[in-house]
Amino acid sequence: MTAQRNPSNNPENVVFQVRDLAKIYDMGEVKVHALRGANLELFSKELIVLLGPSGSGKSTLLNILGGLDTATSGFVSYRGRNLTSATEAELTEYRRFHVGFVFQFYNLIPSLTALENVSVVTEIAGNPMKPEDALALVGLTERLDHFPAQLSGGEQQRVAIARAISKNPEVLLCDEPTGALDSQTGVVVLEALERVNRELNTATAIITHNVDIAAMADRVIHLSNGRISEVTANKVRKSPREIKW
Repeated sequence: MTAQRNPSNNPENVVFQVRDLAKIYDMGEVKVHALRGANLELFSKELIVLLGPSGSGKSTLLNILGGLDTATSGFVSYRGRNLTSATEAELTEYRRFHVGFVFQFYNLIPSLTALENVSVVTEIAGNPMKPEDALALVGLTERLDHFPAQLSGGEQQRVAIARAISKNPEVLLCDEPTGALDSQTGVVVLEALERVNRELNTATAIITHNVDIAAMADRVIHLSNGRISEVTANKVRKSPREIKW
């Protein structure tokens, strides 16, 4: 177990500020309210888990924070920078230099080795890590020259994490990173995410359906029907090895 990182009220520690955020998808005759006035702050160095059933708004919220989607109304800022009114070019720059993404599916390039998959990102980043260092951080030093087809699912996901962190982002956004993995492999992936959060001080948000994974977070953001229904804090963070599901 590790002690919770208590987020400070110091404005300098606020990475994201979300106010009255709403997202409506127009599906013709049907309008889908994915978010209904969400309010949230994410602080530097902390690890949060977004928890809720399918359709609760978790992925929509994460995509807006990451600049992959825009809100219908409300306000979201990154380090005081207004993302709500940002142009597409500004959002592209924001995604490129400030945010790392990890998804349920690994999206690796099959014809490239693990090292080359990570290098694709470091070659265009502003202040990148060495690809070898990023892969070492997720425990893949011995697998640098292996192609995705030669790696297990958990190893491929760890390559995806290495790729996401190799640009030295301040924020790591993870959408169901263990969703395609068995529990034993999932624990290894969660350990890699926890290590990144601890050693690089990367503010990390993890979406999951899995209630047990919430035990590794500083705070748990509960979503229901497009709203943040509850925010709870863990006095002590469990290590991934202590989590069973």
